[in-house]
Amino acid sequence: MKTQSTVNINKELDIVQARQVGRNIAKQIGFSTVNQARITTAISELARNIYLYAGKGQISFEVIDAFNQKGIIMIAADSGPGISDIKLVLQDGYTTSGGLGAGLPGVKRLMDEFEIQSGSGKGTTVKAIKWV
Repeated sequence: MKTQSTVNINKELDIVQARQVGRNIAKQIGFSTVNQARITTAISELARNIYLYAGKGQISFEVIDAFNQKGIIMIAADSGPGISDIKLVLQDGYTTSGGLGAGLPGVKRLMDEFEIQSGSGKGTTVKAIKWV
């Protein structure tokens, strides 16, 4: 596995760039249009969370090509305030920003694998994988 690309999230426009980079990689490795949209939606949620809650961070994209299986790994990382109650933020409808509360639970549903590590004052890292 090798990092294809990393997009720094510092301003709102970076969310758009992260979406474009992720969609291009997904398209290159053969994801359907529907799955490209799923991946792009997940990237939007992850990048927006970095922007809203941590102020800055990054999303890295890796291509998996092993054992006759292809996929994309997205790792969203920040050194923001962290999440004190991960179970709570993974509940549908939970929101601290007045949004729909579809953020992390939505990402978890859209992707095939989902992992989150966070702690109060320790930042947050989300790893999400989608298989072709």
